[in-house]
Amino acid sequence: MRKHFNYLLLIFLSVASVTYAQNSTPVVGKVWSIDKANAWYKQYKWINGADFLPSTAINQLEMWQADTFDPATIDKELGWAEAIGFNTMRVYLHSLAWKQDQQGFKKRMDQYLTIANKHQIKTIFVFFDDCWNKQAKIGKQPEPKTGIHNSGWVQDPGDPDSKQEANFPALARYVKDVMTHFKTDQRILLWDLYNEPGNSGKLTTSYPLLKNVFTWAREVNPDQPISAGLWAWDYKELNAFQALNSDVITYHDYEEPQWHQRVIDMLRSHGRPMICTEYMARTRGSRFENVMPLLKKENIGAINWGLVDGKSNTKYAWDTPLKNGEEPKEWFHEVFRKDGTPYKKEEVNLIKKLNNK
Repeated sequence: MRKHFNYLLLIFLSVASVTYAQNSTPVVGKVWSIDKANAWYKQYKWINGADFLPSTAINQLEMWQADTFDPATIDKELGWAEAIGFNTMRVYLHSLAWKQDQQGFKKRMDQYLTIANKHQIKTIFVFFDDCWNKQAKIGKQPEPKTGIHNSGWVQDPGDPDSKQEANFPALARYVKDVMTHFKTDQRILLWDLYNEPGNSGKLTTSYPLLKNVFTWAREVNPDQPISAGLWAWDYKELNAFQALNSDVITYHDYEEPQWHQRVIDMLRSHGRPMICTEYMARTRGSRFENVMPLLKKENIGAINWGLVDGKSNTKYAWDTPLKNGEEPKEWFHEVFRKDGTPYKKEEVNLIKKLNNK
C-alpha cells in the first residue's frame, strides 16, 4: 500500500518538476544541455562500482586526516574492486579535514586519485552530507559501536551548522578551493555536491545550503558534471531543484526491482544520463542479482553501498543493531570480507560476468 502511494507520488513529482521549471530560475551558471550530458556519458563504458570507505576508517575524517590516511589499505581494497570489474568509486570528503590542513588534504586527495587511477577506477567525490551523527570533531575518531550500522559516520557540515548561513562563506571557500584545484582532472568522473539533503529530520532547512553549493560549483565551472542525488520522493521542493540543476541525474534506491523500475521510468523524463549512486541492501530485497542486471539493461550507472567489511559496520542493517556483535544472518551491505574473500562468491561471479571479466 505504501509503495503504491509512493508511485502515485512519483507521478505527482514529475508534474511538480515541470511546474518548478516554469516558475523558477536555475542557480548561477549554466546547467549542461541534455545533448552535452549524453555525449559525456557515451565516453564511458558502463559505470559501476561502490561507495568506498577503507575498512580501517570509521568515517570521512578517519579516511582523510593525515594521521589515519591509509594508502596501503586503499590500494589493496581498490585492487579487489578492479579484479571484479568495478570502474568507479563514490568517495565522501569532509570540510573539517580541509579546514585542518588545506594543502595536505588536497595532496591526499591527489594520492587517492593516483591509486584509484592505477586500478582503472574513476572517482565521484561527495561534498556535503546530512546523514548520521550531527557533529564531527577533528582528531582521533571514536571506535565503532558494536553491531551498529555506521555508528561513527558524521554529517558535513553538521547540525545546526548546515542551517546557519553565517557558515556559508567558509563552506564556499572549501568547495571552490577543492573543485578549482581538480576542475580539469580526468580521474574524477563527477562531483556529487550534497548527499541526501534533508535527511536526519532536517527537511527543507537544507535547501539554502543545497542552492548555494550548486551556485559555488557553477562559479568554478569544472570540466566534470555536477549533481546531487534524489533520494526521498516526498521532498518535492528539494527533488525538483536537484533534478533541474544537475547535469547528470543521480539517485538512491534500496527497494526491490519492480519499485526501482518505476523510479527509473519517472526519472527518464528528464532525458539525461542516470547513475544510481546508492543501492543494494540485501534484507530489503535490493540485491546484486536482481538490481544490477536491471541497471545494466537500462544503461544506468550502478554504485552499491559498501565494498569491504570494516569499521563502518555497514554489514549490519540500518534498523537492526546486533549489540553482541555477532555476524548478521545476512549482510546488509559490503562485497568483501576483510581478507579479500567475497561475502558471497556467486555475487562476485555475477559482477564479473556483467563486466565481461
